[in-house]
Amino acid sequence: MTANSINKSLHKKNHALDNPLEQLINPRSIAFLGASNNPMKMGTIQALSIIKDGFPGQFYPLHQTEKEVLGYRAYQSAFDLPEVPDLVMFVLPAHLVVEILEDFGKIGTKRAIVITAGFRETGEKGLQLEEKLKEVADRYGIRFLGPNCMGILNTSLPLNVTVLPFKGQPGLLGMVSQSGTYITQSLDYLAKKGIRFSKAISVGNEANLDITDCLEYLGQDEQTKAIALYIEGLKDARRFLETARRITPYKPVVAQYVGGSSAGARAGSSHTGAMAGPDYLYDGLFKQAGILRVHSVEELYNQGWVLATQPPLQGRRIAVLTNSGGPGTAMAHICNQGGLEIPTFSAVLQEAIGPHVMPFASTGNPVDLTVQLETSVLSSVLPELIMKSGEIDGLVIHGLMGEGFMKALYPHLTDLLGGISEEDLIGQFKVNMETPLSLPAKYGLPVIFSSFFGREDNFTAAYQDHNIPFFDGPEKAASGMVALHHYNLIRKLALEETNQLPPQSAAAVKIIQAALQKGQHLLDEHSSKQILAAYGVPISKDALAHNVEEAVAFASKLGCPVVLKGCSAELAHKTGHGLIHLGLESEAAVQEAFDSIIKAAGQEIPVLVSKMEEGKREFMGGMVRYPGFGPCLVFGLGGVYAEALRDTVFRIAPLSAQEAREMTTAVRSADMLQGFRGLPPVDKDALAGILQATGNLALLHPEIAEIDLNPIMITGSDPLVVDALIVLRNQ
Repeated sequence: MTANSINKSLHKKNHALDNPLEQLINPRSIAFLGASNNPMKMGTIQALSIIKDGFPGQFYPLHQTEKEVLGYRAYQSAFDLPEVPDLVMFVLPAHLVVEILEDFGKIGTKRAIVITAGFRETGEKGLQLEEKLKEVADRYGIRFLGPNCMGILNTSLPLNVTVLPFKGQPGLLGMVSQSGTYITQSLDYLAKKGIRFSKAISVGNEANLDITDCLEYLGQDEQTKAIALYIEGLKDARRFLETARRITPYKPVVAQYVGGSSAGARAGSSHTGAMAGPDYLYDGLFKQAGILRVHSVEELYNQGWVLATQPPLQGRRIAVLTNSGGPGTAMAHICNQGGLEIPTFSAVLQEAIGPHVMPFASTGNPVDLTVQLETSVLSSVLPELIMKSGEIDGLVIHGLMGEGFMKALYPHLTDLLGGISEEDLIGQFKVNMETPLSLPAKYGLPVIFSSFFGREDNFTAAYQDHNIPFFDGPEKAASGMVALHHYNLIRKLALEETNQLPPQSAAAVKIIQAALQKGQHLLDEHSSKQILAAYGVPISKDALAHNVEEAVAFASKLGCPVVLKGCSAELAHKTGHGLIHLGLESEAAVQEAFDSIIKAAGQEIPVLVSKMEEGKREFMGGMVRYPGFGPCLVFGLGGVYAEALRDTVFRIAPLSAQEAREMTTAVRSADMLQGFRGLPPVDKDALAGILQATGNLALLHPEIAEIDLNPIMITGSDPLVVDALIVLRNQ
């Protein structure tokens, strides 16, 4: 299945007009509660954003005493309105919202935005109030954002319900945020960076519409070319993953997650009541979903804007063009670290560049002009030579500047130039911007700029106004190119459907039910391995002995050396308790080990007799369930180093074959899977199959709480589960 077919399928199945956010973001009429003629009230400020920023529909303020609000006739209740509004907004005390929402439900309004705080995020009483709000909404079929949110921004309607004005033209970057700040207080900051939203949505407590609903809507929105997400926690990670998977093959998504630390989780909970999870789970979730992860809101905006405005990066070859060695080196370094190449230009291209730079300037890539006041060289001549050469896939440029530079020089030049005015000085350096601005589109290559001059410079302003990223630092420009590269890798991945679950194993069901009937919460190693084997997981050869004679017979059949292990659900952790004996080479050794295990256990227990497997590489795998995530799979370095080095990665079940293979190579110790110190390469497909089967098992048997496979020993090239433990959930 191609990205285009997924795109068409998504639009056909879930067209934006069918999304509950469509009417909320594109209403024809708005009823507003909380606005007055007092400019110091939050409701008034937000109502002014609707009125002053050009909303073309009907605006109906409601007020108990005022006859007119902000120049509009005011109504006392929903029942007095001249029509049923598409959308109702609340900026009222929390205790008033539920009753008034019910009034709007009775007249037929189906969409609402609840700006009001004081619900779940405040504690038990607030939670009860939020539940009442949800119940009323469900009863009348109302879909709403919030509570405790900052609303929306739709730059194409236009509609702004946030607290700060939106200035400028419609943009291309969609934003969903669990913090209202990042869609409203940031507007002036973003305007100075030339970054403009298409749609921006604050979700607040997500009592009804949540971040996944919004992600799905922006995935369908034609204006939105890339999506930025600010996340403090997810209620349903599996649904989020399924939605993101449908979007990321054709539309880039970048996310910042801040709930992974104890402090971040605590702050998120008090802020929006968000349910955070360990950082490593979200890291795995984003990789699995094809989402690019960033670690600051500045990166979120910057990289989101690059992804929204630039054509796909088709290869790794990047040209660096600069008027200063330091920024050029920094850009080359960041690009190279991110997996990009800075190839040396051919002799032909260097010869073409040479006449346009100083004799001592570097022409090989990076191209460093050093002293060069002729702006056309950096803005047009060299970029076009490089782009049309066919030797690069993208271009980063630092140092392009014009009027800003002259304004900075003016105080030193005015006397020397006979008292010339600043305006006249700048007028002597007027530049035709048509050619520089046309080059990126002409050659279809991504181009990203940086300069230390802001919008006071004509180059900065012109490029930003034409949706060409122009950042205030060379590293930011280079990081944008790296983001394009990482998204290109996502697009190139073979698109697989998630694997189909196999039938449930009757043998596994029998073992689990028998344990539950006995009140067991741990399965012994033998039972655990039987369940794994029922789903195709390769396990070590073993047999369960109930007396010393059976142990000797089994050892003889398996062939020495063998391992003996005490096998009891009550004695799950065997290491260090005298319950394991390794490398037994004779009948006498087996007899002695059996007696020793029974003595150490203090009771008659079965003993597992296993073939002694040899392998110099050990990994571990398993499954654990997390709230909101369901069964999560883990893979990493195993054996005695598992806890010390903590080289592990996590993914959400079920895994496709591709995802399982990627998981095995995502650990820091992945080089051990290759040919290593004379050892053959590991069969990665077989190793991935173990992880895939473990995920299937967890989904087919919800009674299982945890699965521990440690070690997964590599014998030759083949992975083999040598020890296993399954923990059952409390019923």
